[in-house]
Amino acid sequence: MDEQTLVWDHFKLNTEQRLKSFNFFLLVAIFVNGGVINAIDKNLSPALLLLLGIFLCVLSFVFWLADTRSRHLLKLSVDALLEMEASYQEKFQLFRIDKASRSAVSRYTVAIGTLLGVQFVFGLVLAGYAVCRLAR
Repeated sequence: MDEQTLVWDHFKLNTEQRLKSFNFFLLVAIFVNGGVINAIDKNLSPALLLLLGIFLCVLSFVFWLADTRSRHLLKLSVDALLEMEASYQEKFQLFRIDKASRSAVSRYTVAIGTLLGVQFVFGLVLAGYAVCRLAR
């Protein structure tokens, strides 16, 4: 296996893994959020809401840790790909062009981090709400 194939396969594997992980988080979060809505609608035990809130916080934190690792692995690949493509014609230096022109906001990292953060905060608020209801 040559260097270019190794680096490209590493990049491709980590990109796919990151997106699959994010999709899995979305699926689990949708089900948990649906459970929260159902529990509130049916006036179920505040203890259940507390557990769901804690679960959302833990889930968000664990996926944030995994995403941090994925970003690090992707950076290794991108740095190597940038070095490799330096010998290409300018219009074929796709990673360099992307790096120079991408927005600081419209990136997967921002989207994933925002969703994980919102779910974490929602879990905290939900747990706080549940504790207040339990204290009554």
